[in-house]
Amino acid sequence: MMYSSRRKPVLYFKEERRLLSGKCTIYKLFGLCMVLGLISLLWLQLSCSGDMSSATHQDRRDPHPPPPPCPADSQASTADDPTWGPHKLALVVPFRERFEELLVFVPFMHKFLNKKKIRHKILIINQVDHYRFNRATLINVGYMESGNDTDYLAMHDVDLLPLNAALDYGFPEEGPFHVASPELHPLYHYKTYVGGILLLTKKHYHMCNGMSNRFWGWGREDDEFYRRLRKAELQLFRPSGITTGYKTFLHIHDPAWRKRDQKRVAAQKQIRIPTTLGLLSHQGNSTHLINFYF
Repeated sequence: MMYSSRRKPVLYFKEERRLLSGKCTIYKLFGLCMVLGLISLLWLQLSCSGDMSSATHQDRRDPHPPPPPCPADSQASTADDPTWGPHKLALVVPFRERFEELLVFVPFMHKFLNKKKIRHKILIINQVDHYRFNRATLINVGYMESGNDTDYLAMHDVDLLPLNAALDYGFPEEGPFHVASPELHPLYHYKTYVGGILLLTKKHYHMCNGMSNRFWGWGREDDEFYRRLRKAELQLFRPSGITTGYKTFLHIHDPAWRKRDQKRVAAQKQIRIPTTLGLLSHQGNSTHLINFYF
C-alpha cells in the first residue's frame, strides 16, 4: 500500500511536466515567428531606404531625366527613313455598317503596306444618313479630306484584302493602276472593270472631275468612271507577273448577310452621264470621317 501511494504523486508530477513542456514549445514557436517577422520588416525598411537614397542620388545628378520615347516618335523616325520613298498614300474606304469587316481590314492593310514600306493613312468615309449608299460620293469626300500630306489615292473596298505580297501599291506615276484587275478579282472579270482597288494620283483624279455622284445603291459608278479615265486620256495599267489568279484577293463580303441594293432609278439605268457631275458639282450626303494615321 505504501508503494502504491508513493507512485501516484510521481506519475501525476510527470504528466504535469509534459503538459508544461508542450506549452513552452508553443510559446517558442510563436516567439520565433515574431522574430522572423521583425527581421523581415527590418530588411524591407532597409531595402526601401537604399532604393530611395539611390533615386535621390540619381535625381541630384540629373534633375530632369529624359522621358521614355513614345510610339509616335518611333513612327516619325520610321517615316523619315528614305527607303520608304517620298510619296504618301491616302487609302480611301467608302463605308457603311460593316464594322466586322472594318475590324479585319484596317490592321491587315496597315501591316501589308508597312511591309512594302509605303507611307499611308487610312480614311474611312462613313455614310451616316438614311439614304441609299453612294460609294462615288464617299470617295469624292475622301479625296477632299485626304490632306496636303498625301499625293495619291487608293479607292479601296473594305471587303477586299490583297493576299499576294507582289501586288504593287506604289505611286502610279505613269497613270491609274488597277490593282484588282479582271484577271485577278475573284468575282468581276469584264475588261472595262476598274472597281475594287484602283490607285491614281490626286492630279489624275482631279482631271477626271472625281466620280459621278448620281449613282445610289450598288454598282455602275465604276463603269462610268472608266469613261472618265478615257475622256481624260489617261492610260490604265494593271498588274503583270501575278500567278495566283483568282486567289490573289480574299473577298470577305457575305451576300447572305448583306443583300446588294441593286435597284436602278431614273438616270442610274445608264452610265452615259455628263462628266460635269462629280467634284465640281459635289452635293455630299451626310458622312462621318474616321482617320487612321500611321
